[in-house]
Amino acid sequence: MSTRSVLARSAETATREGRPLVENFLGWASRSRHLLWRRLVGSDFEQRLELLQRHYGQSVDDSFGLDLSAYASVSELFGFLHRMYFRTEVHGIDRLPEGRVMVVANHSGQLPLDAIILGCSLFFDAKTPRVTRAMIDRWAAQLPYVSTFFSRLGSVVGAPDNARHLLEREEAVLVFPEGIRGISKPFTQRYQLQDFGHGFMKVALETDTPIVPVAVIGAEEQYINFGNSPAIAKLVGAPVCPIIPQMFLPLGQLPLPTKYRLFYGEPLRLTRLQKETDESIADKVFLVRQSIQSLLTNGLRQRRGVFF
Repeated sequence: MSTRSVLARSAETATREGRPLVENFLGWASRSRHLLWRRLVGSDFEQRLELLQRHYGQSVDDSFGLDLSAYASVSELFGFLHRMYFRTEVHGIDRLPEGRVMVVANHSGQLPLDAIILGCSLFFDAKTPRVTRAMIDRWAAQLPYVSTFFSRLGSVVGAPDNARHLLEREEAVLVFPEGIRGISKPFTQRYQLQDFGHGFMKVALETDTPIVPVAVIGAEEQYINFGNSPAIAKLVGAPVCPIIPQMFLPLGQLPLPTKYRLFYGEPLRLTRLQKETDESIADKVFLVRQSIQSLLTNGLRQRRGVFF
């Protein structure tokens, strides 16, 4: 038998015997990826997405740009952040009422990852999945690509008319009354609530919307901010420019893998007076602020560590 024949037969035998090994490996890889996907998004992901599609209609007619197909596109990434990277604990989300609701939370972390994790909890963990209509800063809404991305996921420019319109459609609106003051505060002020704006309260009263206070614990430590530079912020046209040394370290641009804890409080159903004054509005805002502060205090007392 010629050398060429021997080589051809050997190659044929190797191919025949090796094919099952390759097929088994590919099958194992496919099953492993499917199991990981299930772990990230949950075994009921398709049912949850279908519920939203039925609620909004197969083709979403949303003037703000909501696109439910975007939820499927980011499901693995957001599921990874929510369930594996930040390992979020969610407490009291069963208190979230059906229909219109205003979710009011403390804001921190330099980047709006707290809004993403809150949105994940409303989609992945609530009994009935909800689209989170987060009110975002006008500056962020002007950023190319970023603004389009967030609007497809449900975010809206934080204007009273926008919030009012969404609540009249029975949506879940997420508000951070601290605004930029909260998300950009230095590390030395962590978990110290900044002054609340009053606009959210006026809208909630006008639309007879229950307010659910939420404490977010874990975001404060994901980026260590040593302060803010007004000069650099003005130079780049940003509202603030935090000084974060870890950004200059290898992989320091990633947030630290702190453990997130979300604490949903009891809904506050506040009654609108016949003649509201600045003082009466301020009193109601103070009540919400104190509710969040109480949730923060209790949650921090229970916490064993930043990363576990």
